Amino acid sequence: MERVKRYKVVILGSGPAGLTAAIYASRAELQPLVIEGPQPGGQLMITTDVENYPGFSKGILGPELMREFRLQAERFGTEFSDVWIDRVDLTKRPFTLFGKSTSLGEQEIEIIKADTLIISTGASAKWLGIPGEAPMPEGFGGNGVSACATCDGFFFRGKEVVVVGGGDTAMEEALFLTRFATKVTIIHRRDQFRASRIMQDRVFKNQKIQILWNTEVREILGTKEVGVTSIRIYNNKTGKESLFPCQGVFVAIGHKPNTDLFRGMLEMDEQGYIKTEGKTMKTNIPGVFACGDVQDNYYRQAVTAAGTGCMAAIDAERFLAEHAGEIENENGVEVNTQAL
Repeated sequence: MERVKRYKVVILGSGPAGLTAAIYASRAELQPLVIEGPQPGGQLMITTDVENYPGFSKGILGPELMREFRLQAERFGTEFSDVWIDRVDLTKRPFTLFGKSTSLGEQEIEIIKADTLIISTGASAKWLGIPGEAPMPEGFGGNGVSACATCDGFFFRGKEVVVVGGGDTAMEEALFLTRFATKVTIIHRRDQFRASRIMQDRVFKNQKIQILWNTEVREILGTKEVGVTSIRIYNNKTGKESLFPCQGVFVAIGHKPNTDLFRGMLEMDEQGYIKTEGKTMKTNIPGVFACGDVQDNYYRQAVTAAGTGCMAAIDAERFLAEHAGEIENENGVEVNTQAL
């Protein structure tokens, strides 16, 4: 059985970028549909205190911040869906998204038509896949384990932390953390970094940074009350295993943009981030826009993601206005319906 519905604006993803796009699109009376994706609220849902988002002088919990985003979008008429999109057709407008809803039977197929599409599916940090790394309460994610020094470094003032990785990201994270931590240890599984020479030089010259070569992190240890207290490490040269005391673990082995669904359709860089045109959020397909971490591999902040979400919504609104005469209703397709 198939259900077909059509919207002027469909937003894929419900992090800061997607929900900001929804706020702007709904205030423009475009009745957008937000498809929440596998992690409603995005990466902030596994973040504890957020102290660098403007407007919250005392800080705010990540999940609470995203709840406020969602309530604001709902206030202006945004619809939400838990449909899981597994295929898209961007060859003609309206664009077609195919998926299944988690609240319906597995045989129920959702077909969503979109006059414009805003992609805000984000990027996922690459993790080590070791015990203790998972988000709370299973592990120490958000309680001593992080993948963003810019986001969480402040909370490690006066503490000793480790950074896992050997590329430019790891070097940048380590250097940033020296502003707060008393000692930063970079742990790398090889005997040399793959980072650029200038970044390596900066690390080698910083007296707060030490390096453990040929070392792998096997487990993150601690308590729920205190957080991280140590890590279990393995020297792949000597074969010896030991405990290394620390109070924070930053995993810096890269991010993967969530763009597999659009490969072969949208222009991307070598890492898979969607390319956008100039200062806009336009992609190479007219009517398709990208915002947030799915197209930003440099800043990766909630506030910058929200800013690009605003831009994508304005781009979509202008596109609809400019192409109003070309967008015609299809027979049998319900336009601007109630939530799925």
